[in-house]
Amino acid sequence: QVQLVESGGDLVQPGGSLRLSCAYSGSIFSLSRVGWYRQAPGKQRELVAVRSSDGRGIYADSVKGRFTISRDSAKNTVFLQMNSLRPEDTAVYFCNARSQGIDYWGQGTQVTVSS
Repeated sequence: QVQLVESGGDLVQPGGSLRLSCAYSGSIFSLSRVGWYRQAPGKQRELVAVRSSDGRGIYADSVKGRFTISRDSAKNTVFLQMNSLRPEDTAVYFCNARSQGIDYWGQGTQVTVSS
């Protein structure tokens, strides 16, 4: 079992920045990847960014150059730095971790981009 707790969601104006955090715990020794997904109202959940155990980052085309995923293994935390935010980035952001082929999810944190 892996437990995930997100934080950092907020209301921000277009062009602004936010940093999301996800603290993970439990059976983390076998994590193969951690990352972020998002789900906007009426839409399916989609990948935002993931970071594999070898440090490679994979990003959705819509966020490349604006978002950065990073991981602090000493603190068991993964971050998502979001810059140049757009209204279309509005969604609930979910932290995801994969361990031994099983996906675990956090409860989600709301990001709203609006003037």
